[in-house]
Amino acid sequence: MLQIYCGEGKGKTTASLGLALRMAGAGMKVAFVQFMKGGDTAELNSLAKIDEIDVMRCDRDYGFFNTLSESDKAELSACHNGLLEKAFSGSYDAVILDEFNFAYGHALMDCGRAEKLIPESAEKIEVVITGRNPAQVFVDAADYISEIQCVRHPYQKGITARKGIEY
Repeated sequence: MLQIYCGEGKGKTTASLGLALRMAGAGMKVAFVQFMKGGDTAELNSLAKIDEIDVMRCDRDYGFFNTLSESDKAELSACHNGLLEKAFSGSYDAVILDEFNFAYGHALMDCGRAEKLIPESAEKIEVVITGRNPAQVFVDAADYISEIQCVRHPYQKGITARKGIEY
């Protein structure tokens, strides 16, 4: 099945990590693919300890989208395409595509290939995509959609991201 965790609220990645943890505990193999994220995050330390979860991400931290050069965008797109192929060519029970919606929405991948791979794969395995503003093609194909709403966030008070909480 295809699951989407979307919305403006905090917790989309956290929800997908919870599913990865649950599936690993049931002896299932999970590919956890991070788009747009190259920096150190605390979840990587935990996931490295779980044999059933393979983390896939680009080797470089590209920073924020609005600072990317055209060559950075091309390089990042190539990396994202490689991640998609690797994840969906493996023998996984689930493929989680974290921050997929942003990367797809900014054409930082072969969007046509993603539109084919994801629904076809979701007929055989669990596929999860996270991020704000999912494309209608995936909304139409989804079996689950969980929208996470922001009611209040410390950022609104000027409090920046905290290690172990937001990253």
